[in-house]
Amino acid sequence: MNAMGKLRLWLVLMGTAQGLALDLAKGSEMKAMKLDRTETIHVECRYWLGLPPGYDTEPNRRWPLLVFLHGAGERGEDLKLVLKHGPPKLIAAGRTLPMIVAAPQCPAGEWWENTREILAVRALVDELLHTLRVDPDRIYLTGLSMGGYGTWRLAAEYPELWAAIVPICGGGRWFHADRLRHIPTWVFHGAKDPVVPLRESEVMVEAIRKAGGTVRFTVFPEAGHDAWTAAYDDPALYDWLLQQSRSMRLHPSTGSTP
Repeated sequence: MNAMGKLRLWLVLMGTAQGLALDLAKGSEMKAMKLDRTETIHVECRYWLGLPPGYDTEPNRRWPLLVFLHGAGERGEDLKLVLKHGPPKLIAAGRTLPMIVAAPQCPAGEWWENTREILAVRALVDELLHTLRVDPDRIYLTGLSMGGYGTWRLAAEYPELWAAIVPICGGGRWFHADRLRHIPTWVFHGAKDPVVPLRESEVMVEAIRKAGGTVRFTVFPEAGHDAWTAAYDDPALYDWLLQQSRSMRLHPSTGSTP
């Protein structure tokens, strides 16, 4: 599938029906039921795909995958908008990243936290796992602003999938902290952000630490909403990502800490 390709996921939800009557006071009656019906959800997404140098010349090598979620301003049908920020911008400018990069586009008026978009990103990862030489133990997720919110949400929905996450100037649901505490996480935010208050990231960091997790938290004291340029420009971020893998979580004595 090429970088402008589409993918489809048919999600089938099935159950079995049965009823159980429960008598209540004053002659009332409630019946416990289960739904027996097939629901089909169709999802698709357009995305940029960046392959690292050496992908074609090292056929036996499996590569890390970085999934990037853009902000609200890059939604729509013009895929070139996704190249404005983050890893896609760096690659388009000629920078080399030692990983596969996938950057899907959210449709106009939608949000990464919507169920359909969550399923689309998950379907994209599944597609790349089947069509490219992706290392399943090193799948990373990052996003900025709206994509930062999406990063928190997708990490909570599929905590077993990600080797590490990097939410930038976004926020999440503090009550998901228990699902997130085992995922190596590096959070970035600008102290003077007028769009997404710093407190949005602080709440998540505090909740995960309270749940027993370890989180890196970088606050740029003079930055506004654009905390992502400095974050993504720093080679230390990619070095840190490459140190994280799911196998290290399963066998912590052999791996690094977040």
